[in-house]
Parts: sequence; structure tokens; C-alpha cells
Amino acid sequence: MAPLSLSPQTNLELKKLIDDACSNPNVDLPYAAVVVVGRDDNGIRELFAYSSNQGDDDILWLASCTKLVTSIACMQLVEEGSLALDDVHQVETLCPELRDVKVVQEDGSLVDKKRGITLRMLLTHTAGFGYSFLNPKLEKYNASYDEFSGSFSDFLQPLVNQPGERFEYGISLDWAGILVERASGLKLNDFMQRNIFLPLQIRNLTMVPSAQMKDRLAHLWQRSADGRLSRGVIPLSRALSTDPAEVADTFHSGGAGLFGSIQEYSKILATLLNDGTCPLTGARILSPTAVAKLFTNQLPDAPNFARRHLPAVKPSLVHPSESLYPLCPPALPQGWGFGSMISPGVTGRSDTTAHWSGLSNVFWWLDRGKGVAGVVASQVLPFVDPQAAMLWVGVERLVYRGIAHKEREA
Repeated sequence: MAPLSLSPQTNLELKKLIDDACSNPNVDLPYAAVVVVGRDDNGIRELFAYSSNQGDDDILWLASCTKLVTSIACMQLVEEGSLALDDVHQVETLCPELRDVKVVQEDGSLVDKKRGITLRMLLTHTAGFGYSFLNPKLEKYNASYDEFSGSFSDFLQPLVNQPGERFEYGISLDWAGILVERASGLKLNDFMQRNIFLPLQIRNLTMVPSAQMKDRLAHLWQRSADGRLSRGVIPLSRALSTDPAEVADTFHSGGAGLFGSIQEYSKILATLLNDGTCPLTGARILSPTAVAKLFTNQLPDAPNFARRHLPAVKPSLVHPSESLYPLCPPALPQGWGFGSMISPGVTGRSDTTAHWSGLSNVFWWLDRGKGVAGVVASQVLPFVDPQAAMLWVGVERLVYRGIAHKEREA
């Protein structure tokens, strides 16, 4: 593979794109940061890092970007034999709540599930769980559900589909995180710190931010229907409490619980580009086989699984959308691995690129085929913010155009 790099011109174009996206403090993005890493024959290195309006090492609420890290934790336990991907009995033994869970119907009634839930189902969002802010059935059944309360009780929800029936984005990765806790005997954050972050020399990713991290926490902003911005509140605020007892009692959300800097998060992407070995420390967190499985399409029989309307049950959190990832060309199949979508795009990425995002409009992608990955972040609600999404697309386009130009020069 030819060495990956971005020219000074591409760097300038990226910086201008980011600055322009934040130029009007009333209606543009309040904050934006980008990190890009690349792989070549000599390893992995940072190709680009820049932020507008705040510092490079600001602490962000990463929201559903947590799901990739929880999936890594699960695969670590699968590799060591503590968890299995397709063992219903194991799941129900560790989580008896999943043995007894019911399925809510359109009329609000509950019926028995027809089959057991597996870890594979949890990692691929086919276990039947939803999100109360995306699924009207859950809102109708219990309008008080709040997945960001920091309370375990809010995850004791009924299923919205029969297990294995269809893809439904929801709290499945939170239950995968609970499996990690019960299989390992560690709180989820402690497991991640010990088995993922410490080996990668990551110090600023956590579900329990320190006082120093709270001091660097980027503000979250709320966009109104007319496009204006005002200061908002991070939905997952319990972990930020000044009361140690309240923080200690906070549920560690495997679906949305991480806070941290995107430069630290990019170390995880760099490690996955390097087949599970950290390019900085040489520590291995997953085998190449496990990394390949992490990014193997688990839904080959459902190439259009994400091409359906997403309602905005709670408009303050999420915009309605005609599909889960509108930027995937309509003629091309979509896939889902463990913790991320796998799909082509309109930017120059490989067809097998993995990607996902967080509610606070943080986006990541990982293209193992072309050896490049990145994070494009803001801190604004609701998701998907059109300006944040277009910044993501613009960054990807410039990165791939820059890579292609350097390859032609070589």
C-alpha cells in the first residue's frame, strides 16, 4: 500500500470547510472537530486534526459511538470463551430479565416471545428492542421511558419485535454491556478501562468523567425548528453529577455512555485499522479474526434493512428521516456488523466501510479497504443535524479526493 498522506492544500481545504461550518454562531454549527488517521506499510498515523471554536482535546458526549467500544468488549469475551455469540441459555442465565421479557403489540398488549435472545442478536439490533424516542409503540406503552436517565430501570422495556424478526435500532447494545458486566464481574466502564483503554494509552474516554474532564466538557447546543441555536443540556447528565453517590449509582450505558475526546477515540479506530494491535503501544486488544468478524455483514439477507422511515417520537432528540443512512446509494446493499453499519456512500469510501454516529452529532467511519478512518464531531441536538451531516460528507469527500490525488502523484 502506498503511504497515505494529505497534501498541505487538502489540509487547508479541510480547515476552511470546518471553519465555514461554524462561521455564524446563531445558525451554523456551534462547534466542530475532525480527526483522520491512515494506514500504510509503516503503520498508522494521524493525517489530520483540527477543531473550530474550542480546543483539540475537548471532552464530548460521544453517545452511540459507545456502541463500537461495547462490541469490542463483547468480542474480547467471546475470544476468551466467557461469552458465546449464539448461546440463548448463557444469555438467559446471565440476564434472566431477557428470559422473561415480553413483546409489546400495537394495541399495547404484551405477548410471549417465540424464541430466545442471543448475543449476536444484541450486537446486530435484531433482538427486538427499540428506543422510546424512535418507536411509537414504546412511547404509547410507557411514555416515561428515558434511556438517558442513568437508571437501569429504564432499560427494563418490552421488545417491539419478536427476536430475530427484523433490525430495530434500540437498547440492544445496553443489554450487551450488561452481559459484559455479568460475565466479567466488572462494571462496564472498568472493563473498558482495563481491557481497551489502558492498553491503548487512552486516558480521556470514560463513563465516569473526572473533575478535570468536566472542566473541558464542550457545551451541548439545541437547534430549534427555525434553525436557531441555544444552550442545551446533555441528556445523559447523571454521570456529570457532583454527588459521588449519584455517579456511583449511574447505569453504565453500553449504547451511549462514553464521554471523551475524539483524538482518543481515533486511537481505537487506528487499532482496528491495524487488525487489533495498537500502533502506538503494540498491545493487542483483538485478534485479526475477531476484527474481521466485527466488520462482517451479519444481515446479508436484508440488504435494505435500514431503508425505512424513522419517526421522530421525541423531536428534541432526533429529526424524522426517510432511512437510517440516506447517503447510501439506493441501488447498493446495506449491511450491519457488530456495533456499526457497513455501507458504501457518495464520498469515495469503499463499499465495505463501517460507520456509525452518536445522538449529539458525532460521526465516525472506518474504511479498512482504503486504510483510512476518521471522526467528525459537533455537540448539537437533535440528530441528524443537517449541517453536521453535511460537514461529515464534506470531510470524507475531501479526504478521499486528497488520498486519490497523492496516489496519482506516487
